[in-house]
Amino acid sequence: MKKLLLGIFLVAIVISCKDNKKERKFENSSDEISNIVEENAITLLKDERFHSVSIAVVKDEIEISKHYGELEIGKENPPNDSTVYEIASVTKTFLGTIAAKAVLDGKINLNDDVRIYLEQSYPNLEFDKKPVTIKHLLTHTSGFPNFPIKGENKPDFFEGLKEIKIESKIGSNYAYSNTAPELMAYIIEKVYDMPYEQLLSKYIFVPNEMKSTKFDLNEEEQSRLIKGYNDENELMPNFKRNLWGGTVGLHSTTSDLLKYIRLQLDETNPIIKESHKEFLETPYDFSIGYHWNIIKENDNIIYRHHGGIFGMQNWLMIYPKYNMGVSILSNTSFDETGDILEEIAENIAEEIKDLKKID
Repeated sequence: MKKLLLGIFLVAIVISCKDNKKERKFENSSDEISNIVEENAITLLKDERFHSVSIAVVKDEIEISKHYGELEIGKENPPNDSTVYEIASVTKTFLGTIAAKAVLDGKINLNDDVRIYLEQSYPNLEFDKKPVTIKHLLTHTSGFPNFPIKGENKPDFFEGLKEIKIESKIGSNYAYSNTAPELMAYIIEKVYDMPYEQLLSKYIFVPNEMKSTKFDLNEEEQSRLIKGYNDENELMPNFKRNLWGGTVGLHSTTSDLLKYIRLQLDETNPIIKESHKEFLETPYDFSIGYHWNIIKENDNIIYRHHGGIFGMQNWLMIYPKYNMGVSILSNTSFDETGDILEEIAENIAEEIKDLKKID
């Protein structure tokens, strides 16, 4: 029944957005894209389980960041460009970007046995005498459990690695893991001899002027951190990072995510080009590379990732063919949130992908 209702709602979104299209004239492409974003956002917020939505769009030279709804129920206080969100598993795409750099720098090799980077012995991190490699960590094919067996702190994490039991051929079975990216972040940290968060800052945040994207927030930034709700309209706690942050933990704003979209669209950048490589076809509708889910629609290749944490969810979608990207974030989290946000983001992308510049 839940799936049926979800399907009906998603169809209603598309029909509503299309029905709202009338003969409209716009002064420029930016106005037209803004109108498309607004129509989709208004349609989304008709579902009373959603309280606010922030949408960032890059299309050619145009960058748009729009916000709707209210951060706190009944307060009529919409988010804005400085509102800080937890981007949850979209954090993994930052890890993928840094891992691609490490490969190009010769710091790691995709076929390296991960145990060469560990200080203790882990005879369990293999199956049929074949070890877990860097590529397996990046593609969710390591056989690692979804969540760390132990994860209260970093020493605890390594003790938990000893308890992993890999029970099938490594590298062939896709099984989403939040354990593997943490080990990957540790390895990156070790080969560069620099804390992982400093690596992200040095190679991604600072060069791209992403001043509000970080793990740890100061007091002023904490005041801008959005509070999220579940489907019972109960406030949910914010996430506390205990490990390296390869899996989740980054905070960001729509202003910074526009810059991150720009970075990911620049495939003349050798690091971005490497990070967009495809390694494995999954049993689902996507392939996977450096933590990007890759969808191929003829000559259109889309790089995407979903993020979900306690009281908020988001999608990030990159469309190089159309020089376009969409980020959608909301301060609510329930079973269907990701599917609904995905539909809205895809609808926006479909409506703007072929827009030509209006002089």
